[in-house]
Amino acid sequence: MKIIVTGGAGFMGSNFIKYALKNHPDWQVVNFDKLTYAGNPENLKEAESNPNYKFIKGDIAKATDVEQAIGEGVDTIINYAAETHVDRSILDPEAFIRTDVLGTYTLLEAVKKFKVAQYIQISTDEVYGSIEEGYFDEESPFEPSSPYAASKAGGDHLCRAYFKTYNLPVVVTHSCNFYGPNQYPEKLIPLFITNLLENKKIPVYGRGDQVREWIYTKDHCRAIEMILAKGKPGDVFNIGTGQEKQNIEVTKFILAELGLDESMIEYVADRPGHDARYALNCDRLKSLGWSPTLSWEEGMRRTINWYKENREWWQKIKSGEYLEYYKKQYKNK
Repeated sequence: MKIIVTGGAGFMGSNFIKYALKNHPDWQVVNFDKLTYAGNPENLKEAESNPNYKFIKGDIAKATDVEQAIGEGVDTIINYAAETHVDRSILDPEAFIRTDVLGTYTLLEAVKKFKVAQYIQISTDEVYGSIEEGYFDEESPFEPSSPYAASKAGGDHLCRAYFKTYNLPVVVTHSCNFYGPNQYPEKLIPLFITNLLENKKIPVYGRGDQVREWIYTKDHCRAIEMILAKGKPGDVFNIGTGQEKQNIEVTKFILAELGLDESMIEYVADRPGHDARYALNCDRLKSLGWSPTLSWEEGMRRTINWYKENREWWQKIKSGEYLEYYKKQYKNK
């Protein structure tokens, strides 16, 4: 099987590529990535010598780039490519609409043109909005609160429309919050870990009482693997673990693991449109035979240790050093 993973140099995509190459030696995996600020080829350094791995630089919002990659022949596209950080979406919504909506449209058009057998859309629980109690299921209405969530909802609606109108082999997934190795240090967990390792304070929005559900990246890779094998065109799957934590709980856990106290917390004004709680009903996915294998505590300890042991990786990111290097190295690729 030949798979294109869009956004494969980012956190989520690179972890899936490494998982796929390790567990499916008969798969050919193409990493199709624009290499924006969050796309880091160092995430896949260990894959570069694998004959089943190939990197193609390209933009999912450019039809010529997409068609050139798919024109070589492909069975499956997994769309990890996205603008994802809510804070950035508040400052620059246009970039999110271009990638998450226009980019999805461009990929779907290519799936239609080249008759790709399977397309998996990686999306977020944030499309549903906030829920005080209970759980969102796959039929819950979309009520996005941020430009990021709205842009992802727009792409998801396009997927549904292309399945209904053109009978495209589309499957949409909505995941809870990811964490794990190689996550860009603007997100809560890697930002807090790396700040504390630099002896810097950590910014907590409001009182830190926002509730999020968390999944370790390897468990998400296993979920996508299961959906590839058993999902059907038109399916929608929530991906979650039931492991809910307030942001302040996450913060205090990291502090405790690093032997620090709450004096390192800096409470800041809450973010506009900040959802109070996300929570997913994942019975549909579990009916396929999937369940998470790692507890939140163990996953967090693995993650904290990874950032402690890979300082050079994140220090180059936070200093901006890696951006200049890879702009030059991949300029004409």
